[in-house]
Amino acid sequence: MNMENMKNYLGVDWGEKRIGLASADSETRLALPLKTVATLAELLVVIDEEEIDEVVLGAPQKMSGAAADSPAWQNFLTRLKEQGGRPVKLVDERLSSLAADSLAGKKTEKAGRDEIAATLILQNYLDRNVN
Repeated sequence: MNMENMKNYLGVDWGEKRIGLASADSETRLALPLKTVATLAELLVVIDEEEIDEVVLGAPQKMSGAAADSPAWQNFLTRLKEQGGRPVKLVDERLSSLAADSLAGKKTEKAGRDEIAATLILQNYLDRNVN
């Protein structure tokens, strides 16, 4: 792949207390845990520092597939779209936190639950949408 055409992706697992982040590029198409931040302002700094082209945000959904009614998440999404300056793609995040718990292991040994959930969200998107 031509480096000019390479895109950088940021996976985001939003939570009211923590926001897990993962990164990937269109060349490797492999999502990796990045870090955890606490605020949208911190997330916006990461978007700029990592030269992100596209943000992939986990969208909360009920097990039935219906969108979960979360005003706080909707507010976060609106502010991210307004302030982030990058396209935001939504990915079903059902079970990502549960799967992250099974993968996280001991806190001292592996990335945190939120970063792993973000990694799963981003990898799901990459597997389905990036050739």
